[in-house]
Amino acid sequence: MTKEERQAKIREVEHKILAKKGIGAAYGLAKGLSITLRTMLRPAVTQQYPHVKPDLPPRTRGIIALQEENCTVCMLCARECPDWCIYIDSHKDVMPPKTPGARARTRNVLDRFAIDYALCMYCGICVEVCPFDALFWSPHFEYSTTDIDELTHEMDTLGKWMDLVPLPPPLEEGAEDPKEIAAEDKAYDLPAAAPAAAAAPTPADTAAPAPAAAAAPAEAPAQGAPAPVPAEAPTSAEAPPPAEAPAKPERHEEEPPQIDQETYDRHIAAGKSDREARALAKKAWILKRRQQG
Repeated sequence: MTKEERQAKIREVEHKILAKKGIGAAYGLAKGLSITLRTMLRPAVTQQYPHVKPDLPPRTRGIIALQEENCTVCMLCARECPDWCIYIDSHKDVMPPKTPGARARTRNVLDRFAIDYALCMYCGICVEVCPFDALFWSPHFEYSTTDIDELTHEMDTLGKWMDLVPLPPPLEEGAEDPKEIAAEDKAYDLPAAAPAAAAAPTPADTAAPAPAAAAAPAEAPAQGAPAPVPAEAPTSAEAPPPAEAPAKPERHEEEPPQIDQETYDRHIAAGKSDREARALAKKAWILKRRQQG
């Protein structure tokens, strides 16, 4: 094959390739326009936010809320946070001994709990590692601001977001109760009443034949004689009815914890802070409920 023939063959192949490319481009353009036209003819499904609120799933990671009463300042959340966006301040408070002669106890009192959401990456590690259930996920997400410095929220704001935390879903049928609830049920259960020995009639009693005195017709009494008193049919020895089992006391979850006003007033008069007085008053209320139960 000469050089001219080779070049002619190459030009022929190039013309074929260009022709195929043109057909492919036209097909792609027509397909794209058809998708655009179909989309234009469909009704819009956009939610008109903020007039229409989105229906979020129950496990949405919107914001982290704080249950201040449950926090023991163990610092696990701050140590495990990969972004170091949790700031905690506390001080030690000396608690008087409960019994005379005992040693005074010290405990950590939470002064500040803040989260910088400009750094938070919503990994949820702090919620998972908290051993006392002080941190919860809330589906709330409307906390944007125009200043990045305002994205650091203190514990008063985090505590308000606890009202938006949804209730946990019910357990599946046949699932075991959590160990905390099982331990409380065991602590509040009263001993069951001993079963009565003869509470139910025996088969021999139920199958006993009728007495002969009841089967035979009564003879007419003689004239002037007093009427005989019919003998009572012998009955099996009946045991006293079994005592009713005492009612099981109600659990505390059925009624939210209150505060004992007398205890609260006493601690406020002693100079304690409002938060500490409320915690002690709530504990006193729970102890009174247990004594009543």
